[in-house]
Amino acid sequence: MHILAGTSRGIFGGSSDYWSDSELRHDCGSVREIVRLDNTLYAGTSNGVHASTDDGATWFEAGLQDHAVWQIRALGDGRLLAGTQPAGLFITQANTASPGGAVKWQPVANFREAPGAEQWCVPVDPPMPAAARAIVIDRTDPSRICAGVEVGGIIRSLDAGNSWTPVLPGDNPDIHMLFQHPAKPEVLFVSTGYGRLDGIAPMEEGNAGVFYSADFGGSWEYRWRGIQPRYSRPMCIDERAPYALTVASAPTAFSNYKEPGGAGAMLFRSDDEGLSWHSLCDSAHLPSAANFHGLTVDPEVNGGVIVGTDTGEIWRVSADAKWQLVADSLPAVRALCAW
Repeated sequence: MHILAGTSRGIFGGSSDYWSDSELRHDCGSVREIVRLDNTLYAGTSNGVHASTDDGATWFEAGLQDHAVWQIRALGDGRLLAGTQPAGLFITQANTASPGGAVKWQPVANFREAPGAEQWCVPVDPPMPAAARAIVIDRTDPSRICAGVEVGGIIRSLDAGNSWTPVLPGDNPDIHMLFQHPAKPEVLFVSTGYGRLDGIAPMEEGNAGVFYSADFGGSWEYRWRGIQPRYSRPMCIDERAPYALTVASAPTAFSNYKEPGGAGAMLFRSDDEGLSWHSLCDSAHLPSAANFHGLTVDPEVNGGVIVGTDTGEIWRVSADAKWQLVADSLPAVRALCAW
């Protein structure tokens, strides 16, 4: 198994065995996502899209170098869609990523015309531009698209991006990760936090966490009741039955290993679409002093995941909560890709 780690410095690579000598594959700044689409790897970074056609051995710039890119997804017709910060969507005319070849991106103009778009922001002091950090393109009907904006809500199009409508799961606009169920196209899951357009909600408010939709994002049901901590961000779903949904959570957006007592982070799994949850933490991570940022499905173990921490560690976690250290001494791990 190959594993690539997107970090605060760049992309590191190794195998499923312990990385005794971590290799920096690409010095590209902060990495937010690494995704494999067909035979090409794409990384969303603080300075645009970077791509690799040789399994991550070498990388090249693939457009949007003046944007911070959070996520890249395929439309199924050769084109790509990317979400950026400040919040925007960009689309390619064709998937032409190749060393030395130009990838041309055009903004999805109507996206910024969604109702309420002028209020989107990350409500810190001073406010930061919002990020279009999550994208779902319906695998059965690519004209249906949902984009998650932090902080702005789920911006939904049913007509190939010609018009957009905002939806707030449980009135929560702080959208983090967004996934479609592998076997049920109408079912979506979203992880959310405490950000609101006018500030940060108190932890007692109780509607941060995971929501479930049975109508491709038109309406949402809260499925994080009784779970602590509530603030949920990293999430992944296994393509194999029972389609394990794994989510990492922490007390706040700012929880980290430097705090007294550590981050207090947890890792949870559900095999029934969020109706029930169980901890994947072992005794050394109950809770975890390091916060979890990178999270992806383990391609070799059904129900297993690979997690990355703000202390630069990578762990393989089995379906029965056995933890195996893969790497340490990396920069903060923010994204993972394994195949």
